[in-house]
Amino acid sequence: MTDIATDPLGTQLFSTMPFTAGLGVEVLECGPAQVRSRLAWNESLCTLGGAMHGGALMSLGDATAAVCAYLNLPEGKQGTTTVESKTNFLRAVRSGHATATSRPLHAGRSFIVVETEIHDDAGKLVAKVTQTQAVL
Repeated sequence: MTDIATDPLGTQLFSTMPFTAGLGVEVLECGPAQVRSRLAWNESLCTLGGAMHGGALMSLGDATAAVCAYLNLPEGKQGTTTVESKTNFLRAVRSGHATATSRPLHAGRSFIVVETEIHDDAGKLVAKVTQTQAVL
């Protein structure tokens, strides 16, 4: 496994989601313009044929997008919640890491829309997630 530095602010934000911490998500980069995190392939996260389960990939995408949305909250607002999420799966992850990169498409007063791409270690697109977060 590649040794990589994690982002301290991102690690703190992701730690507020115990489910994500339990999956073993590592935060690589954390800022309003882009949030990056990764999840290591592990047999316990797989479905048939050694492919990382779609639910694990969706969880990675959801958590990464949630942090991105949080970092783009309007002044005075304190949180978001996912109200819609769509994932297109394009290929399997059978080893290494799935790396998610989230970027805001729209940061409004009521909703924040985030697009997340998940790539494998070879840089191939594994999944694309478009998510709407309601501003709380």
